[in-house]
Amino acid sequence: MTLELTIAIIITVVGASTPILIAALGELVVEKSGVLNLGVEGMMLVGAITGFVVVFTTGNHYLAILLAAGAGLATSMIFAFLTLSLSANQTATGLALTIFGTGFSALAGQGYSARPVTLLGPLFPSELATHPIWRVLFGYSALVYFSLAMVFAVWWFLKKSRAGLILRAVGENDHSAHSIGYSVVAVRYGAVAFGGAMAGIAGACFPLLLTPQWAERMTAGRGWIAVALVVFASWKPFRLLAGAYLFGLVMTMELYAKAGGGPLSAIPAELWAAMPYLATVIVLVLISIRRDASSNAPACLGRPFLPSN
Repeated sequence: MTLELTIAIIITVVGASTPILIAALGELVVEKSGVLNLGVEGMMLVGAITGFVVVFTTGNHYLAILLAAGAGLATSMIFAFLTLSLSANQTATGLALTIFGTGFSALAGQGYSARPVTLLGPLFPSELATHPIWRVLFGYSALVYFSLAMVFAVWWFLKKSRAGLILRAVGENDHSAHSIGYSVVAVRYGAVAFGGAMAGIAGACFPLLLTPQWAERMTAGRGWIAVALVVFASWKPFRLLAGAYLFGLVMTMELYAKAGGGPLSAIPAELWAAMPYLATVIVLVLISIRRDASSNAPACLGRPFLPSN
């Protein structure tokens, strides 16, 4: 394997991992507050079509990212109102949100199929990425560096900040947090809003970072991978980073297997393509069967908050 091929694989892995990592970080914060939002895929699709339409119309990639985050946040508020204000079932509402996001993005994107846009360019000047080794460090767009920075930001927020301590307390024992004066519903609204904004940005990665055109369901189940990855990483940000890049590596292997040649072609490309989703299903099945496997989960995860009078 040549140096150029190795560098190309690394860059492809980083690009494929970025939307999964961003979405999973948002979902991690949501679940730490005791809320299970299975609508990540739907919010990503809403963010994807928003980002595409904005960059297609204005040519401004950063405005597209900002509005995609806003669209994801607005979509998450539907989920928050139904589950936190009306105490609707979180699992059913999350699934409904995914269906809504899928249908909305397909409808909104009808007039944009196969229309090209320009990808978001590297953050640093091209002079810094002339050598292949430097390209691994300085050859990415702002979204990649944002995702890495957010790993540290989420870790610091949850472990070192007072607000993060309150959020974790709400997720572990909502009635105790309520009894000492914290608004459980307000904290969870904030967490769901953050998760929605992150899912919107993750969705915008697809037209702005990976595929410079609109296609229905272009997220291709990455939202479900993000949800499973939170469990796979035991609700820890740095494990989340490793897991996202592992999934990205498997997806990259699919591309090189399709190109043919080398040892990767010994395994059918279709099997490579199925591996991330097979792993997602296996993780979720194991978690549902073995309760001890989910011992790191927030104690109130998925349970509605019903304050006692």
